Amino acid sequence: MPLPLVPRPAAWLALALAVPLAAAAQTPTAPAASTLKALDVAVLAGTCANCHGPQGQSTGGIPTLRGQDGSHLLQRMQAFKANRAADATIMNRLMQGYDDAQIQALAAWFSQEVQP
Repeated sequence: MPLPLVPRPAAWLALALAVPLAAAAQTPTAPAASTLKALDVAVLAGTCANCHGPQGQSTGGIPTLRGQDGSHLLQRMQAFKANRAADATIMNRLMQGYDDAQIQALAAWFSQEVQP
């Protein structure tokens, strides 16, 4: 009479390690800038209003973002994220919270003129 197959500890370990890897392989990556919805980008940009003013239009000593060249904004935000902007105060730390798609979307959003 054959003995029933009992999984060995090594088999359980292999299974335990394989399941998270399979789940990670199916995890979606960050959306491209073009797939972020306008409302999503507006919500992201809302945090910038604390210093850069509503809609990115500053009334003080902080630079205005609205209507600036998109490629310039993108370069600046990428420099902040990479800690390459020597003139930055807090932006180097703030940009760490955004992924590349969000940074691209924010640069595009702020480069547009305000709609009346």
